[in-house]
Amino acid sequence: MALAGGLVGTVVLTSGMRAAQELGLTRMDLPLLLGTIFTGDRARAAVIGYTLQFLNGLVFAGVYAFIFWATGTAGWLFGGLLGVVQALFVGSALVYTLLPAINPRMGTAWTDAEENPLLEPPGFMLVNYGRHTALATIVAHVFYGAIIGGFAAHFGWS
Repeated sequence: MALAGGLVGTVVLTSGMRAAQELGLTRMDLPLLLGTIFTGDRARAAVIGYTLQFLNGLVFAGVYAFIFWATGTAGWLFGGLLGVVQALFVGSALVYTLLPAINPRMGTAWTDAEENPLLEPPGFMLVNYGRHTALATIVAHVFYGAIIGGFAAHFGWS
């Protein structure tokens, strides 16, 4: 049932991040960042990116399920705490370090004036996409984790 929670959690996380973008709290569009790994066409990149976002949400829900199983506990609070850990990992390692290394359309800290990348690098904890990006990312991941933890607890891992 953690995977069902992962689906719901991913919808909430993705919608929350989109709302944060629309409210001017962040300029980060994670589906676009993911999709531009594969294409420079922004419309296609968005479709690919949303697909990858949902697949990643299910993969991470599987990781959460394993942690719930390994610890013998689950619940919205424990899931929310795992969400904080995931957000810090995403902001400091995955998006900050790996995405610029694998996305051919993203600049890096070493991009010079001769290059014209489609996307700017995210910076540590995603600060290049706005002052509130890290906070929005953490809050969205807390909800994601809490939803997965709640689903898992409701269906027997508490």
